[in-house]
Amino acid sequence: MTTFAEITPSLRRLFTRLDQAPAPHAADLAALLARWRTERGDHAVPVRSVEDAGDWGPAAAVFRFDPGTRDHLLVAGTAAETLLGACPVGTRLMEASDRRMAVRLRRLFETVRETREPVLAEFPRKEHGDVVEMAEVLAAPLSSDGVAVDMILSGVAVRAVPQRASALHHGHAAPIHAPFPLLFALDGEDGLGSRIAASLGVPLSPHEVRTFEDGEHKARPLCEVRGHDAYVVDTLVADDEQSPNDKLCRLLFFIAALRDSGATRVSAVVPYLCYARKDRKTKPHDPVTTRYVAQLFEAVGTQRVIAMDVHNIAAFQNAFRCDTEHLSAIDVFVRHFLAGIGDAPVAVVSPDLGGGKRADLFREALEAALGRPVDKAFMEKARSMGRVSGDLFAGEVAGRHAIVIDDLISTGTTMARVAAECRSRGARRVSIAATHGLFADGAEAMWREPGIDEVVVTDTVPPFDFEPGLVRGRLVVLGTADIFADAIRADSLPAATEMHLRH
Repeated sequence: MTTFAEITPSLRRLFTRLDQAPAPHAADLAALLARWRTERGDHAVPVRSVEDAGDWGPAAAVFRFDPGTRDHLLVAGTAAETLLGACPVGTRLMEASDRRMAVRLRRLFETVRETREPVLAEFPRKEHGDVVEMAEVLAAPLSSDGVAVDMILSGVAVRAVPQRASALHHGHAAPIHAPFPLLFALDGEDGLGSRIAASLGVPLSPHEVRTFEDGEHKARPLCEVRGHDAYVVDTLVADDEQSPNDKLCRLLFFIAALRDSGATRVSAVVPYLCYARKDRKTKPHDPVTTRYVAQLFEAVGTQRVIAMDVHNIAAFQNAFRCDTEHLSAIDVFVRHFLAGIGDAPVAVVSPDLGGGKRADLFREALEAALGRPVDKAFMEKARSMGRVSGDLFAGEVAGRHAIVIDDLISTGTTMARVAAECRSRGARRVSIAATHGLFADGAEAMWREPGIDEVVVTDTVPPFDFEPGLVRGRLVVLGTADIFADAIRADSLPAATEMHLRH
């Protein structure tokens, strides 16, 4: 039985076969699965200590989930080397020499940890003339304490399949070759697009942007795009030369030019998506700009939109009819704060009720990394005609390191109010964290708030120009290029496979 019913589209594109009722072709994997089922017995999953994880046989490898890095650590076995290359015990999955295969396995392992059931996956690995190497991967959950799924038992088998038979097995005709995807960065040579390219290990594809005397502009690729998948990186936030409207228009025109030039799939990689805050009507006749922007992307032929920490995830996903990928910076924030918290008590604070879910996700990840409870708090605010007022603070922050987290900082008025309130309630240290540091006009006032010890943002928005004496070393910018690179790897590999097996 091949099951895709509860599998996300991004995972579905990674594999040509994905079974949640596994029936392996390979005898070694069938035996491994049978042993896993025997050991499970009446338990939800088999219980094994890390020390006893290594006797599953030569076809197996065991990975332990590390909540601090959100990565998987190889603790036993060598079977994974078939896919990952040299991978001694102690290697983290995302440190493996074959990063593309590592991304594929990580997504599979995450599915197993969520479903707590074994999964069998299959995908084409290599091509030798008229023969395709098909990789079959079994991933099954293990637990060291009988409660949490904190280890993954994996097995790998490779078999040769005649190319035509391989294609027909999956309902396709004979394969064609797929060119490597192209990566364009409209955000300049020093922007996030260049760092994503470096993380991927690919060059940026050349393009031209011209602005005419009347303010109109054009953008076009300077390389052959016919038959290629293309990824276009641009963060849609105002700078000294362009408004969000200018950047959005330029990006849409460029995507349309790629489609007109024969690009097979065009994906927009938009670290910061403009107009995402206006996702519903709050007053009569209000625009719902999130939906309108989605319609613009669809109108020019965008197949996929990849964005990070949008204001309202549900509104983002529901607004688009094309595929979307929502990325989170939670892991980079957790790693940053983990390095400096030590044994201090911590409280995660949401600046308003609407951000409570976002703050809870960060708090839970931080708790898992620290291995101890983290308190939570929130402040309620009312906003009208651009003015913010708040008179309710719930939660305990006294004597704690208070981390105020949100999706973005605009003028910083709200964050400054919450930081001051945390200080007045006895917080030992106050850090402000947000994925997108817009720092719009008026943000200088936030830096004058003495209660703020640290402001942590990511590089989804270009560098900011503040008076050094005002910032006083309190600004920390975290990199996100690897997150976007991994998303592109996971998306481009299955797309290339689809092209390779297409009629």
